[in-house]
Amino acid sequence: MSQSNQKNKETTFLIEIKGLVQGVGFRPFIYRIAKKYNLKGCVENRNDGVAIKINCIKQILEEFISSIKHLAPPASNIESIDFKVVDDEDFIDFQIVKSQSISNQITDISPDIAVCRDCLEDMKIQYNRIDYPFINCTNCGPRFTIIKDLPYDRDKTSMEDFKMCPDCLKEYKDINDRRFHAQPVACAVCGPEYSLLYENEEIKNNHTIISKLADLIKNKKILAIKGLGGYFLACNALCEETVSRLRKQKNREGKPFAVMFSDIDSLKKYAIVDKNEEISLLSLKRPIVLLQQKKELAPSVTVGFNTIGAMLPYMPIHYLLFEKLDISAIVLTSGNISDEPIVTNNKTAIEKLSGIADAVLTYNRDIYNRTDDSVVTIVNKVERIFRRSRGYVPIPLKLNLNVDGILATGAELVNCFCIGKGKQAILSQHIGDLKNMETYEFYCESIEKFKKLFRFNPKLIVSDLHPDYLSTKYANDSKIKHFKVQHHHAHIASCMAEHKLDEKVIGVSFDGTGYGDDNNIWGSEFFVCDLKEYTRINHFDYMPMPGGDKVTSEPWRMAVSYLYNLFGDKLQKLNLPFLKQINASSIELLCTAIDKKINSPMTSSAGRLFDAVAAIINLCPVSKFHAEAPMRLEAIIDRQIKQAYPYVIGKTILFEETIDQIIKDVKQHTSLSEISTKFHNTIISIIIDVVKKNRNIYHINKVVLSGGSFQNKYLIENVENLLIKNDFEVFSHKKVPTNDGGISLGQLVIAAKSI
Repeated sequence: MSQSNQKNKETTFLIEIKGLVQGVGFRPFIYRIAKKYNLKGCVENRNDGVAIKINCIKQILEEFISSIKHLAPPASNIESIDFKVVDDEDFIDFQIVKSQSISNQITDISPDIAVCRDCLEDMKIQYNRIDYPFINCTNCGPRFTIIKDLPYDRDKTSMEDFKMCPDCLKEYKDINDRRFHAQPVACAVCGPEYSLLYENEEIKNNHTIISKLADLIKNKKILAIKGLGGYFLACNALCEETVSRLRKQKNREGKPFAVMFSDIDSLKKYAIVDKNEEISLLSLKRPIVLLQQKKELAPSVTVGFNTIGAMLPYMPIHYLLFEKLDISAIVLTSGNISDEPIVTNNKTAIEKLSGIADAVLTYNRDIYNRTDDSVVTIVNKVERIFRRSRGYVPIPLKLNLNVDGILATGAELVNCFCIGKGKQAILSQHIGDLKNMETYEFYCESIEKFKKLFRFNPKLIVSDLHPDYLSTKYANDSKIKHFKVQHHHAHIASCMAEHKLDEKVIGVSFDGTGYGDDNNIWGSEFFVCDLKEYTRINHFDYMPMPGGDKVTSEPWRMAVSYLYNLFGDKLQKLNLPFLKQINASSIELLCTAIDKKINSPMTSSAGRLFDAVAAIINLCPVSKFHAEAPMRLEAIIDRQIKQAYPYVIGKTILFEETIDQIIKDVKQHTSLSEISTKFHNTIISIIIDVVKKNRNIYHINKVVLSGGSFQNKYLIENVENLLIKNDFEVFSHKKVPTNDGGISLGQLVIAAKSI
């Protein structure tokens, strides 16, 4: 055969595409591109991605692949495209063929996606979808919350019980339709429907339901609404009477509520929004974004904080509701009793949430995978995830090492677990604090679902060192080979994994608590470490925690501990305002417990130091929720103030002079804002000094920052900028929470390097 004929000979090629390519309209997209090039062949979903077979010449193959790369659906994310020549096949035309499950390899699964503009327009003009609150297409709608198994087809989702009507089926089969092979496609004739339960009456009609919901909110009522990944509680964010009632009935005494605004313009009336924050707010993920408050909502929404956790509508029901409301902001908080998982089951919602809400809005499609709203903030123009759930999970993180077969159980607070598949880490959705059986059951149930969904059979399980964590208990009970990882090493390794680092770094890990090698509570750790080993090179001086874990809810205990260390029995003569609020005998008992080492474990925790300072200045002697004291300190910062307090860096970092100067400022009636800012500047200065000193000793220029204390925007922003100014390479969290929600990723990679 001549060279020219060989070049023009059609060959059968197999193209394999991996990444986020299912549940995002990828097969119909491939179909349309194939038709454009007049190709014959087929496309199918497999559990490891999308497979295409086509007959064509090499030049057309290259053009076809180039079109795929440049025109892919907006919600997709192509990780790789590979092709090879296979045995010749004859194709009559180009077809989408039935999905196959061919191995234990898996493709990326799409998170849930906010309803798109096209569907919102269809909701006003399509006769079978007028105001239909479950409208979706290949570019939007439920994904992870409804999927039970791979490949992603309707019969493997909680839509399997809803048989498509002729109109929906026509769209589903029409290559030119946006709903071509959209698995959750539905309309008012054949799809899910809402039911509103109010005063022992069940309302079914959608139009009646939306009007009733709006009337209830206007009339100071609280609603329980079934969302994508669970139930939410909603009320008028401008009505103090209703918000305070919700706070009381939900047993959520002090933590701010999230607020949904009708649109970006309405949101901007209440919060300062920069361009990067606006991008996050309007993204397909639709997270809660922490913003600087500009105009006050009902006082009980923000409970004295100067920030708003704001989000925009992401379900059709949200848009329909705001159309009927004459207010632009509603509280939208997790549908649960505090500390329990978000409710997903209709029967449970009616039983548990009827005591909080005046009406319950359910629908008849099951939520298979529970997800809460995700929470992000913008620091130094970059989105940072604090709570990773709806919109982000289960997108995997790509690693540069093999973690296959490893299950990392995570920590206790804001738990996420993590599984390893090849060189991918798949983090679970936000589970919550593993402190009760309800959350632990959700945790165990989710692990089993991940095992099935991702074809995962753990060969190694890794946990925190802390013996009393329920996540450690799970590992102990698993009967699988068990490996333990130090908490703060896991923090640093988590950030290293995110940035694909595998070398010696200087690690700075600041948080509230973590079990140390010496059986003390760590939390202000300076490491020289890699993914396998670490050396603790410095930390804050140890202080007693009188009452153990009680200090987290009663910061005054840590304040007394620091003062007793500095002033001994004379501490009561300081006449500090916070001391006057505590019974003198309680303080004496606390000091006796410290002396006799009764339930007073030693801690180097940065979080506990923040607690102590917040109590000493009488800002937060008692916490109503986790980390309230540090949050309130951050909330009163004055960025114009540049001064700091003195400190001593020796074998450990000493704060006697810092505390002494803070007390003097309190007695001189220095503003709390100034004291807080000077204290923050002190911590920042310490980090820079210690890191610079150890660069000279160890000749390491890469610095990794991790731990819950770096959720503090002022702290991370200034530490990053000053380290960069001092010519360091700085790595901090972006895609994974810096808090304990990222711990499991660190556990995973440490175990992979160590076994």
